[in-house]
Amino acid sequence: MLIDPFECDSLVAPLPEAALVLCTRSDRILGINIQARDLLGLGAAEPPLFSYFLKDQLGQFLVFVDEVDTTGEAWTRRVPLTPLDHRPLRCELRGRPIPGRAGQLMLMILDLDALDARAQLAEAAELQRAGLVEWKRAEGFFAELERRNQLILNAAGEGIYGVNADGKTTFVNRAAQEMLGWTTADLLGKDIHSMIHHHHLSGEPYHAHDCPIYRSFRFEQVNRIEDEVFWRKDGKPIRVEYVSTPIYDQQILAGAVVIFRDITERKENERKLKDALQEVAALRDRLEEENAYLLAEITTERAHHTIIGSSAATKQVLARIDLVAKTDATVLISGERGTGKALVATEIHKASPRSRRPLIHFNCSSVAPEAVEAELFGQVRGGAHAATRDKPGKLELAHGGTLFLDDVEDLPADIQGKLLHTLQTGLVTRLGDTREKPLDIRVIAATTLSHQRPSASSKLRENLYLFLNVFPIACLPLRERPEDIPPLATHLLKLACRRLNRPVPVITEGVVRQMQAYDWPGNVRELRNVIERAAIVSKDRKLALELSGDAPLDPPTGETVRTEAEMQSLLRKNIVNSLREAAGQVSGPNGAAALLGLRPTTLYSRIKTLKITPAEWE
Repeated sequence: MLIDPFECDSLVAPLPEAALVLCTRSDRILGINIQARDLLGLGAAEPPLFSYFLKDQLGQFLVFVDEVDTTGEAWTRRVPLTPLDHRPLRCELRGRPIPGRAGQLMLMILDLDALDARAQLAEAAELQRAGLVEWKRAEGFFAELERRNQLILNAAGEGIYGVNADGKTTFVNRAAQEMLGWTTADLLGKDIHSMIHHHHLSGEPYHAHDCPIYRSFRFEQVNRIEDEVFWRKDGKPIRVEYVSTPIYDQQILAGAVVIFRDITERKENERKLKDALQEVAALRDRLEEENAYLLAEITTERAHHTIIGSSAATKQVLARIDLVAKTDATVLISGERGTGKALVATEIHKASPRSRRPLIHFNCSSVAPEAVEAELFGQVRGGAHAATRDKPGKLELAHGGTLFLDDVEDLPADIQGKLLHTLQTGLVTRLGDTREKPLDIRVIAATTLSHQRPSASSKLRENLYLFLNVFPIACLPLRERPEDIPPLATHLLKLACRRLNRPVPVITEGVVRQMQAYDWPGNVRELRNVIERAAIVSKDRKLALELSGDAPLDPPTGETVRTEAEMQSLLRKNIVNSLREAAGQVSGPNGAAALLGLRPTTLYSRIKTLKITPAEWE
């Protein structure tokens, strides 16, 4: 006989948990309380057969029913149910037979998710009760400590605050409030690390587990920190040094006391002093480099101290110097080697407003390609070429003055592009450095290229050429201005005799005609060498000129005609003598080419043509 449904409902209705009466033979739910209806999503609807909620778990449920019949009571968490809303239900089923009713059992359904939630709430409540007790105890301890030491704490010039073992603020003295801008009401009971110590000065987050103050009460350490930042209420940082010390309440670690000092002003003064010392060191290095450079310039034989000549070409150069010198315009001087381009650059600088600052001469063809960048832009210690100290480049040395780029077309192509960028932006960066320095220079460049616009195959990049060619000045070769040769020769002879401590011989008309008839491939540079050589070999009051041989030529009384063979013989002897004097070295400042006033490539070609062997000069 089955139990009446109303009787079954009354059987499970008082139960606080979800429960139902199940007939295991017919799979029908005979009675169900409100909690079970809500859990299974039934509402007021007629419940379906119980197997509907089991889905594919029917076999597992039959095992559970068999266990109930065998033991009289059982539970399982291996049979999940699927309510009408198809939401999987983690549950615990508890079953026991109804006495006197075969095949009928009471089934209780416990929602495990709800059970876990209640457990967590209970645990949290317990922790909160325990924390409140601990907080009250710590608060009382620190309150007593503050009462006993309030006068001392507030009289102290250093900032002082305390934290408990949870990192919460327990007291803050007056000095700390003034330095930080936070009030006691702002800080008490709050996580002070997140309020004043949350970031490094760089902006990088400062996690609490890395904080020395937290380590003080977690690992019972005294930590002394000399340079960190605390953050004021207005968001501004202050540089501080502090000591964090653990404190105890009856031998139980209670927290830590932090004593700190505002060192912002001191650090700023240290920074200013460091910057000033660095600036002094940079100025010292720059002055040393300038002095070394100027000393080298003084000891190096330069062409003239003034521009000598009366030709129309020379007068035009002087007029263009007068026009451009007072400006800051970029000048491009063109001409063959030895025509006095460096002298023109010097005269422009001397007559310019920048004359109080140095004229820095950089010969682009005299430095190895791999070293040009460091020489021009400078380098820092440990940078390119394993530099052992910071070294300013020629660009920095010329700051406020003039940079003279001689043979600018010999700069490597990549350096030409970098130089152009530097001159356009007015900023220079040393090799190995990331800091840009402002640059205020006037640029004068010299080139052996003609003033025609360079072609695509030219060594000088067109964009750099256009930047430099603001005000062009052309220096004509000596053969195109023969009227300048007499005054130049006279001037150079006086300089040479003064240096050699010899009497000044007379330059005869024949010697002048001989000089004006010569081609002078080395221009004024070759003329200087010839005049100095003549000053040495002249034995009487008349200048004995030696143009193409090792024997001095007597001053001619008339035109002398020589055969081609004689001229070749004299040329060969002169080259052999120059190689002997230069110890076989052709190029370089002390090479035979320099002695003869020729390009090294020209001299190499003549040696090959004349078939001169090392045995002749060794």
